[in-house]
Amino acid sequence: MNPTKFDALGQKVTGPSRKLEIFPKPEGVEKVVLESDEVSSLCPVTGQPDWETVVIEFSPDKYCIESKSLKLYLWSYRNEGTFCEALAGRIASDIFDACKPHWCTVTVIQKPRGGIKITATAKAG
Repeated sequence: MNPTKFDALGQKVTGPSRKLEIFPKPEGVEKVVLESDEVSSLCPVTGQPDWETVVIEFSPDKYCIESKSLKLYLWSYRNEGTFCEALAGRIASDIFDACKPHWCTVTVIQKPRGGIKITATAKAG
């Protein structure tokens, strides 16, 4: 992957993508926090929608995650059946694979359904 050429940024994009794009870490950056409260997925058993807040924290080594590609990546879960805990683990693994940070922590907070709120944290690196 060429970390200075973007497929999503600056382009008209009409659908989700699992491709996380990266760019060189600016000097002095020690920690990056990316957060979205607009994530949705489906319960893998019932097919009912789940709404999540996703908080991604990482310490970049050489690269950072480009935010438009992250938006499209998170969008890709909208029609996928996955448990909250699995979603946290998958995102942590994908972020780690994409930018190879020193460490990565992903917290997924699922809004209450049936009166139960779930918070799951996964680490990579």
